[in-house]
Amino acid sequence: MAIELDQLAGKVGRRLAAAGMILATAESCTGGWVAKLMTDIPGSSGWFDRGFVTYSNEAKHEMLGVSEQTLAEQGAVSEAVVREMVSGALKHSKAFLALSVSGIAGPGGGSPDKPVGTVWFAWGRKGGNVVSQRECFAGDRDEVRRQAVFTSLNRILSLR
Repeated sequence: MAIELDQLAGKVGRRLAAAGMILATAESCTGGWVAKLMTDIPGSSGWFDRGFVTYSNEAKHEMLGVSEQTLAEQGAVSEAVVREMVSGALKHSKAFLALSVSGIAGPGGGSPDKPVGTVWFAWGRKGGNVVSQRECFAGDRDEVRRQAVFTSLNRILSLR
């Protein structure tokens, strides 16, 4: 899937460039993988602004402004948190479009309510609505993260 991810990132980059849009990412469980793929593409500085790797709750709060109350009540892997991550990425960048991802890649850390493989995503435009989505992926840590990166990029292509 590595080649597929590179190809998908290229397609996203071309779409962003054609639309004159700038992207920012706010990543937790993917650890900056989406931003890495985007910046592997020559010329990406024309449509990619920055990536926030906010693995800890403290980083989510300090860098993106995610509410400590939301983190305490909902947990880092929740719809509310990824929506706030997108808003924070848009607020703290010059991006027009942002994506966020937070999940439980495993092998530990899961619970009955949020098993390993649970990943929340959000995508939003400056001044627009935020769209969120929950997935539960199967596989080991690398497979969960890889599927999360794929979903993050693929959904950008479907945004209108």
